[in-house]
Amino acid sequence: MSMLKVGVIGVGSISQFHIEPYLNNAEVELVAFCDSNEKRLQEKGKHYDVAELYTDYQELLQNNAIDAVSICTWNNSHAEIAIAAMEAGKHVLVEKPLSMTVEEAMAVEAAQKKTGKLLQVGFVRRHGDNAKLLKKFIDHGDLGEIYYAKATCLRRLGNPGGWFSDMTKSGGGPLIDLGVHMIDICWYFMGKPRPVSVSGNTYKKLGNRSHIENLSFYQAADYDPTVNDVEDLTNAIIRFENGASLMVDVSFTLQAKKNELYVKLFGDQGGAEIEPELAIVTEKHNTILNVTPQIDSLTFDFNQAFTNEINHFVDCCLHGKDTIAPVSDGVQVMKMLHAVYESAKTGKEVYL
Repeated sequence: MSMLKVGVIGVGSISQFHIEPYLNNAEVELVAFCDSNEKRLQEKGKHYDVAELYTDYQELLQNNAIDAVSICTWNNSHAEIAIAAMEAGKHVLVEKPLSMTVEEAMAVEAAQKKTGKLLQVGFVRRHGDNAKLLKKFIDHGDLGEIYYAKATCLRRLGNPGGWFSDMTKSGGGPLIDLGVHMIDICWYFMGKPRPVSVSGNTYKKLGNRSHIENLSFYQAADYDPTVNDVEDLTNAIIRFENGASLMVDVSFTLQAKKNELYVKLFGDQGGAEIEPELAIVTEKHNTILNVTPQIDSLTFDFNQAFTNEINHFVDCCLHGKDTIAPVSDGVQVMKMLHAVYESAKTGKEVYL
């Protein structure tokens, strides 16, 4: 095929980061939108000049002209739609997380193997320019064996509310929303070792703190301060088969002085930070060196990373490239997320 004809399922807030890169890609024709909210669907169709509009994703999938879809819906529908799309002969880019349960993730993987269609998981941080540069250093052995990683994404006030805070739609709170990124990017840089055990904690102490004044934060389109049955904070330690370990903590809200975001990697030949900005640590002539790469941006550029992700998906669909975020990775990350929740629930370490 010379052009990839794409449909976007779910045209809420995250969808713009799929839609606009598709529109800017010369090898893509964006042909259809689907959303259960008809008012929003019509508005987005008009705004982006997309005429084929559906309120039922099954009807969109019956359109034989569509080659691929982006799934930008609530977490609870990711697996169902992904499976149906592949069975309908479409390639799939599905937003993170791959699913809400391990069983669903494995069903998606089975469908991918059966159909042979491409499925790419939306691990967008893998596609940042800073991440791609760091991966080169890691692949060339500059950090050596990465045996320890730490990742933090703490919001003192930042529960988006709406479906994010509804367990039946999201599957969890900051762990499945923010922690999925933190765990994935560390695991990816560590060489994707097999996880063997997880010990985690979740806390529901503060609620969504909707009474707080004078501080603004992102709110979902369906924000409702009365709906909130997800955790405030999660922390965990994950141990891997090769002896490496990862510590992570994430929050929607916390009695903290300020928000915190960092991702740190420690190897036997060097170290690195990818958040809040890229830095590499090494040693030479018996001296420790903090190295600052000379690139346009050391920080994670949200828009650029999504553009890279969409362009990579298109390349994989049209030109047979292997995706850097395959369904098997989505399954493993889902196993780690589920194990954290299970450990927190039982108060015991969970073995995978």
